Amino acid sequence: MLYNLAVVYSARNIINDDHVALKLETVVNHSSSVKREYYILKQLEGGVGIPRTFWFGRESVHHVLVLELLGPSLHQLFLANNRRFSLLNVVNLGVQLLSRLEYVHSHNYVHGDIKPQNILVGLGNLRHTAYIIDFGITKTYWNTKTSDHVPFRHGRSLSGTPAFASINNHLGVEPGCRDDLESLTYMLIYFLRGSLPWLASDDEKLSSSTILERKAHATIAEICHDIPVEFTNILIYTRSLAFAEDPDYDHLRSLLHSLRATLPAPATCLLDFGQPDGPGTPCCPATHPLLSPDQCCMAEAMSICPPKAVTPTYKWLFMACYVNSVNSTAEIVTVVDYSI
Repeated sequence: MLYNLAVVYSARNIINDDHVALKLETVVNHSSSVKREYYILKQLEGGVGIPRTFWFGRESVHHVLVLELLGPSLHQLFLANNRRFSLLNVVNLGVQLLSRLEYVHSHNYVHGDIKPQNILVGLGNLRHTAYIIDFGITKTYWNTKTSDHVPFRHGRSLSGTPAFASINNHLGVEPGCRDDLESLTYMLIYFLRGSLPWLASDDEKLSSSTILERKAHATIAEICHDIPVEFTNILIYTRSLAFAEDPDYDHLRSLLHSLRATLPAPATCLLDFGQPDGPGTPCCPATHPLLSPDQCCMAEAMSICPPKAVTPTYKWLFMACYVNSVNSTAEIVTVVDYSI
């Protein structure tokens, strides 16, 4: 199935001054990844590290999803930190994201695209919390009507991002919980080492088949070179999981807890990337250290149905500034291609 391109903007409701994220997708057919993502996020609503949704609908030629506005992605923070995270931050990140994935999997979903660009930190008082975003290619792995795992299949095309995809994903195997965990492990190792054995230099583009070949031939020792043995054990475990096997999240967390106990740090899972204290507002450069003041200009969204006290209804009318992303004052947070 081919999904259209979606673009995310930061925006401000000029009625109540709420700052939100707007995910826009041009309507081209009846298929909408944004509509599907809205449905999935409503199923996951209330989970820690799951973005809140405020409204979904159609405006003119766009499907629009109004979401909680979050802080920078781990990709942005990684680059800002000279392509290295501290061991403590990686351990805490791993503990948090294991719990996030356990929550997503407990609702019968496989995320399918765990990578640094899809993990964001919160703003202000939530800056220590990691959020999983972009559920555009998320799949169900459990048939609630039959109470059975989806059947094993192969011959699929690669979904997700080649650099962090599991080997089975590369090979076209139906995705399961194990694939999210393998992708998470690659990402944690990437944050510790600054790269992965199958990644080229920043100016060299590799095909997914080349990445698969390098990934399949890289030994565990090469992948986990010069990092704590706990990550070796996590990678061995995630790669050994059977297709329909339930992961032991507690076991994986215990490995990271044991490692953290050896570090001279508080026994908490909080992330610390040097963001300032306080609630903050997303249009303030102090809370978005990676953005210039000009980049912090917000697209304005006007509520034409102000929220009611009992049953809030959100209807959004957009200013023309989002149409031309080149000349617009709107900040483009990310662009996601849902072609699979």
